[in-house]
Amino acid sequence: ARSPARPSPPATGLGTGLSLLRVSWIQGEGEDPCIEAVGEPGGPQNPDSRAQLDQSDEDFKPRIVPYYRDPNKPYKKVLRTRYIQTELGSRERLLVAVLTSRATLSTLAVAVNRTVAHHFPRLLYFTGQRGARAPAGMQVVSHGDERPAWLMSETLRHLHTHFGADYDWFFIMQDDTYVQAPRLAALAGHLSINHDLYLGRAEEFIGAGEQARYCHGGFGYLLSRSLLLRLRPHLDGCRGDILSARPDEWLGRCLIDSLGIGCVSQHQGQQYRSFELAKNRDPEKEGSLAFLSAFTVHPVSEGTLMYRLHKRFSALELERAYSEIEQLQAQIRNLTVLTPEGEAGLSWPVGLPAPFTPHSRFEVLGWDYFTEQHTFSCADGAPKCPLQGASRADVGDAVETALEQLNRRYQPRLRFQKQQLLNGYRRFDPARGMEYTLDLLLECVTQRGHRRALARRVSLLRPLSRVEILPMPYVTEATRVQLVLPLLVAEAAAALAFLEAFAASVLEPREHALLTLLLVYGPQEGGRGAPDPFLGVKAAAAELERRYPGTRLAWLAVRAEAPSQVRLMDVVSKKHPVDTLFFLTTVWTRPGPEVLNRCRMNAISGWQAFFPVHFQEFNPALSPQRSPPGPPGAGPDPPSPPGADPSRGAPVGGRFDRQASAEGCFYNADYLAARARLAGELAGQEEEEALEGLEVMDVFLRFSGLHLFRAVEPGLVQKFSLRDCNPRLSEELYHRCRLSNLEGLGGRAQLAMALFEQEQANST
Repeated sequence: ARSPARPSPPATGLGTGLSLLRVSWIQGEGEDPCIEAVGEPGGPQNPDSRAQLDQSDEDFKPRIVPYYRDPNKPYKKVLRTRYIQTELGSRERLLVAVLTSRATLSTLAVAVNRTVAHHFPRLLYFTGQRGARAPAGMQVVSHGDERPAWLMSETLRHLHTHFGADYDWFFIMQDDTYVQAPRLAALAGHLSINHDLYLGRAEEFIGAGEQARYCHGGFGYLLSRSLLLRLRPHLDGCRGDILSARPDEWLGRCLIDSLGIGCVSQHQGQQYRSFELAKNRDPEKEGSLAFLSAFTVHPVSEGTLMYRLHKRFSALELERAYSEIEQLQAQIRNLTVLTPEGEAGLSWPVGLPAPFTPHSRFEVLGWDYFTEQHTFSCADGAPKCPLQGASRADVGDAVETALEQLNRRYQPRLRFQKQQLLNGYRRFDPARGMEYTLDLLLECVTQRGHRRALARRVSLLRPLSRVEILPMPYVTEATRVQLVLPLLVAEAAAALAFLEAFAASVLEPREHALLTLLLVYGPQEGGRGAPDPFLGVKAAAAELERRYPGTRLAWLAVRAEAPSQVRLMDVVSKKHPVDTLFFLTTVWTRPGPEVLNRCRMNAISGWQAFFPVHFQEFNPALSPQRSPPGPPGAGPDPPSPPGADPSRGAPVGGRFDRQASAEGCFYNADYLAARARLAGELAGQEEEEALEGLEVMDVFLRFSGLHLFRAVEPGLVQKFSLRDCNPRLSEELYHRCRLSNLEGLGGRAQLAMALFEQEQANST
């Protein structure tokens, strides 16, 4: 029955009625089949089983087991596996092995690598003997013997030993074979990995039966992982018993004699298609179905022919992709009419997401204006800068594409030629890609030769393509971090709070990190008879060493009138090995375990240096405090800043200080290399002047080929304090220090309110 006070829709009532009918019908048939499945197989069912199950469900209550670590036992950090797929036991799909020789390693093998290496997870080259130097970017394995059976046997042994647990399929080919990589990868993706499969172009042995077939090595063949595991124990016996001048025939006989498995050209509805290329045949003129659908082409006599084949097949794949796109766009247009929005809901280009719709003025995506020579959105904030480099190439490609599309649409009636780019606009939409709006001055030529100047506006979109994972060197969280803290005399009092925080967040959890204090004395400080300004710091460091046995806090003393960050780092760098991971910090920094881990993961030796951007709290006198909790229903409190601790009381607002670059993570070897390059390019007095105006981040930016990673770090939260800007430093460093102090006073609204209150006080 439906309640008269809150009537339900008719569909709900009908659905409820059908559900009641279905439940009554099921209950009338007897025992619940689900209850039967719970009982013991073959035994009678307990009539009270339903009651027992219901009772167990009612008695079950989730229980939270808190984590407990015995403080008397030594802390042991858990080390995870290198890759998550190792922990999950998953494997890669396909590994490709190329059989080559010393004579063709630098020609045909290089051509194979350039055409297909970017399509496969791993590509290996196996040779009997190689030259003194292997081609760059190729992983070459040399067995030391050119005999065919030996080469094939050692190749299979190497694949089983090093990659047998990591890959499902192994494709073995020769270096005179062109392989259509996307088709081969799709073929491996359609095959089941639970079969012992030997798939390729089947050939008959001379004088043998039809069932005894081997896969022709020139056209490549697939071996399943399970077959490779079964074949491994028989390799030594086959090498001694089977004589063959061809490695593919030797492998075929070994599989037939030891396992009774021959080569097949078709499996699970998938046909292995190959094409034999005739001598002096032009790939551009080849249009047979066997060629167009082939996975592999053989023989390829030279590297230039390999590239021509790759160009031909790439053009075929591109044409097929465009054809599929046009078909999908036509289907989208037909279906759009049936949607509630109708044709108005059709976005341009068809099939791509609609432009981003901002919900406030802070989300509006701005357009960058440019011409053929200049851009008016510069990285350094300048109003105008030359259009050069990749940005210039991007604009030129957009203009050429627009002209090409216009000619394709209106030819042969009209032909357009560009005279000038009047105006250009572009913006990046994270949901679509790079959008362009171009105002072009064109010269239009008709079929009769009439010419006329036209100004037209065109819109283009460079859509986001498939997301790819960039290869990065492997790093680990087990690396020891060497913290370096430069201390001026004025910072000695603040250093005590830093040491207490370091003990609580690093020494207490036994993080794999060390600390070096760099005590910077002035010209007249700490001399004979004068009190030591760092006496309290040294005593606090000694107390921490006593409190935490096995901990050693080293300190170095230097004397400088105007200390430069680079000069101070030179002193520390000479005291540590080249493989040391430095974390350059300040007295206001509070590094914790998460910050140290991000330092380990983002600083990569020989590849990348990491300079985090800390969160700077505003002046508490200007920043509003959190009000007491209101009554229920009054709404949530405003969000806290990154790293805010509720136990500290009312949180203070702040900002990420982009002007500061004192914190940084880098390896000593990378710093020494950048420092040596600086000394090589600048000599004498010029180097001395440059060191006064550079920080460590500037050294990496200007004199190192490493990637410089600069990102906000919410784990580094610094309390408000006015930095002491030394006027002896360079003008740029002094300006950045002053700007950091001014921007750290408060937000725009807070400063405006402070000025308003001051004016009100002055007026009264």
